[in-house]
Amino acid sequence: MTRVAVILCGAGRFDGSEIHESVLSLLHLERHGADWMAFAPDRPQWAVCKHFAGEVDAGAERNQLQEAARITRGRVQPLEQARAEDFDALILPGGSGAARNLCDFAERGGEAEVDPVLARLIVAFHAAGKPIGAICIAPALVALVLGKSAPQITLGPIDDGPSVEAARTGARMVDCAVEEIHVDHENRIVSTPAYILGPDLVSVDLGIGRLISEVLQMAALTVAKG
Repeated sequence: MTRVAVILCGAGRFDGSEIHESVLSLLHLERHGADWMAFAPDRPQWAVCKHFAGEVDAGAERNQLQEAARITRGRVQPLEQARAEDFDALILPGGSGAARNLCDFAERGGEAEVDPVLARLIVAFHAAGKPIGAICIAPALVALVLGKSAPQITLGPIDDGPSVEAARTGARMVDCAVEEIHVDHENRIVSTPAYILGPDLVSVDLGIGRLISEVLQMAALTVAKG
């Protein structure tokens, strides 16, 4: 059975992991018979947002690990416990938390820094030739960590802000429709735009389903090669 690590960082599009993208990822993993475990930082979110208006709720505080447990029904562990050697693939859903809790891409763009624990994990998966699937804004994490390897990723239109900033890391940006995926075979990275292009849930589901399928096929080949 293929083992997959899924990185979350709260629950909610404005302040944590995008819930649809996270749940769809888990659903497609289970449909393919994969075994998954979620991980999230055990620390406060960058902020707590009111999701009707997208405004910060001043003074409120929520823990990323506790909030991620709402999505996974408690099936989540602290990020520090994630080990690349225990898994065959890595999935990174999007949401503003991916750009604010897991790194500071939202503030610093191409000069941003990734949570050091997550950065080491991404490097370990890449070095082991294990596939990485990145959804929505999460490919920015891949660009920030693996930019020197010139990964091919999609972050929406290549002339838009997120793509322009990610390209500063050395990543190669690719246009991609919301229901499609882009596969970087050399770096074993799969990405899809999801809600960075949405908001059609059906199209987002198609893209995430294709990403999960491709990542699991890559993982199976890696395992078969031993």
